[in-house]
Amino acid sequence: MKIVITGSLGNISKPLSIALIKKGHSVTIISSNPAKQQEIEQSGAKAAIGSLSDTMFVNTAFSGAEAVYCMIPFDFSIADQDAHMKQILGNYVQAIRQNGIKKAIFLTGWAAEIAGHGLNAVQKELEGVAISELRPSIFYTNFYQMMDMMRGKGTMGLVMGLRAYGIRALFGRRGLLIGNYGADDRIVLVAPEDIAAAAAEEFDTPVSGLKVRYVGSDDLTCNEAAAIFGSAIGKPWMKWIRISDKQMLQGYKMAGLPEGLASDLVKMQAAIHDGTILAQYDRHRPVLGKVKLTDFVKEFAKKYI
Repeated sequence: MKIVITGSLGNISKPLSIALIKKGHSVTIISSNPAKQQEIEQSGAKAAIGSLSDTMFVNTAFSGAEAVYCMIPFDFSIADQDAHMKQILGNYVQAIRQNGIKKAIFLTGWAAEIAGHGLNAVQKELEGVAISELRPSIFYTNFYQMMDMMRGKGTMGLVMGLRAYGIRALFGRRGLLIGNYGADDRIVLVAPEDIAAAAAEEFDTPVSGLKVRYVGSDDLTCNEAAAIFGSAIGKPWMKWIRISDKQMLQGYKMAGLPEGLASDLVKMQAAIHDGTILAQYDRHRPVLGKVKLTDFVKEFAKKYI
């Protein structure tokens, strides 16, 4: 099968492409970075270099494909993330229709319905296309952005924002995780490799209309996760402190995030704390993937040092 993969050689797209090539599929990988072309071709795939915001490029890149994997990358330089995502999604839909593609795997997220990024509307525009919507939970790799916080340094903008609300003693030698969900809140975490494995399965699975598939690797509380990270980096006392939505929003804004994006992140994270997202996840409760948090922290600890 001829398959187009978006996401360049990212944490999901790279292992997905490798798995598909091993199965004998012909794979084209889209990347916006010309420097990635050689590595893509060395992997056994074809390279299509261009921007996903370029409608004509996406149409051309999808030409001849029988199936596609579509993800929408964040662009933190854009203030209106919702408009950005709708533009990229619109380009995908047009290219799928124009090229007569009959199978599409879309990557959204477990908060897709909360954020208004679900694919119900897309299904109407893609009648006759088998659509699998993958909704992964919280990526393990997100924790790399929290290393300084675990070290007790925080991130400068976040620290400034939190101190503006009188939270002065959270950062120190103890090391903490902080968010507007935390403590004994339940979370589901996921490894990119397990998302890639789920996507690879969907290419070989018959689908009628729209199929929603949640993807997770480990199910635990925030403090249980903090303890696992803490034990791996020599801070077994580590806790995950929950702060208010207002404090989290201020922290994000002081860290330089556009106000719209900051508000959306706080809203989605609040829906973890109040159980809204978990209720949706539990209705589709998936078989958990192979990579547990105790596996991931071994690699995390090597980079933390």
